[in-house]
Amino acid sequence: MASQPQAAVVAAPKTVRVTLWILLIVYIFNFIDRQIVNILAEPIARDLGLSDTQIGLMTGLAFALFYTALGLPIARYADRATTHRPRLIAVALATWSLMTALCGLAQNYWQLLLARIGVGVGEAGCTPPAHSLISDMVPPEKRSSALAFYSLGIPIGSLLGMVIGGVLADWLGWREAFLAVGLPGVALALVVWFVLREPRYEGLLKPTKADSPPEIPLGQAVRSVLGSRAFVLLLFAGSTAAFLSYGKTTWTTIFFQRTHDLTPGEVGFWFGVINGVAGAAGTFLGGWLADKYGAINRRHVLTAPAVGMAIAAPIAFLAYQAPTWPIALALLVIPTLCNSLYYGPVYSAAQGLVPIRSRAIAAATLLFFQNLIGLGLGPLFFGMLSDWLQPSFGAESVRYVLYGAAFLGLIPAFFFWRASLRFNEELDQKD
Repeated sequence: MASQPQAAVVAAPKTVRVTLWILLIVYIFNFIDRQIVNILAEPIARDLGLSDTQIGLMTGLAFALFYTALGLPIARYADRATTHRPRLIAVALATWSLMTALCGLAQNYWQLLLARIGVGVGEAGCTPPAHSLISDMVPPEKRSSALAFYSLGIPIGSLLGMVIGGVLADWLGWREAFLAVGLPGVALALVVWFVLREPRYEGLLKPTKADSPPEIPLGQAVRSVLGSRAFVLLLFAGSTAAFLSYGKTTWTTIFFQRTHDLTPGEVGFWFGVINGVAGAAGTFLGGWLADKYGAINRRHVLTAPAVGMAIAAPIAFLAYQAPTWPIALALLVIPTLCNSLYYGPVYSAAQGLVPIRSRAIAAATLLFFQNLIGLGLGPLFFGMLSDWLQPSFGAESVRYVLYGAAFLGLIPAFFFWRASLRFNEELDQKD
């Protein structure tokens, strides 16, 4: 997709497939461990006596602050020509998996908060090097689909986290759920360490002149990335989309428990399946549409996310108004699919707007803002708003928060549209 000079891809198709599948599984584990806390939030709150604001802090900001703070320096390290990115990912995976298991051993709110911070520290080392690795091994014309394939870890991991977490919470308790999902990640880390190959080390990429520019300081690299106006618009679009996505996911699980009286296991299964299947379909479709119509006109890489989020807003509002939970779930299918169209196109577009040596920095910059604003502030803001509305609406306060969240989806739709208008111009400047 990008028109700047690229490394020549000489990796065998089988090597690329193995890399993509293993990275997908790693990302699934990433989101299982990140999102399981959402389905466990209500039983944790009852057990430890937490307010909605504390739930929002635990599920969002405590994780996101450290995740985002470490993302840029780790990405800078991943961009170095001497860094073995698969081993970096393996160490990160082992770290966040152990910290997830420690969440199940927490005896009070502060211990749980510290363990969640540890999960964020580990997960900071996953996506920037993974995006960099994929972008090195996959040609530009297939990059949207490849990154969308990797991004399937988000809906699949969220689905499994909700289903497994909810079922285990009903059967055994929330502590056992954390232990059950955390420990297998350590074994997967060994697979990543010994199986994944680093193209920089093993001659899978033919070096070109463009591959070896002098390394520039981190601050200068970030400034060069932010110098792209289209990239900045992508930041606004992706960050607001993530703010709504993380906030709605956390509080929709609680909404079904409080408003429709479902158990964590019931919500985990039904909402998890709807959210996971529709999210996976939207993620895959978004990458496919970006590659297909982006080949005709490059601005159309971002058309589907803009249109999808505009369509999703009114249907999501109707879902939260539904009188019964089956109707609400059925109505959430289309908004979930439409709101998932942006994953592959956003990161593919970002990779095309930056120099080769700044690919991981570009991914980390997007992740920094998406996770600080989205994961960090989305659940927390919605929780604070719910506490503020509780005197007037009681347990229904969450429903009214979600009403507003539904129509806020028009904001990222606008920014995706604006970014698409500048996309061709900025790519043409790189020709």
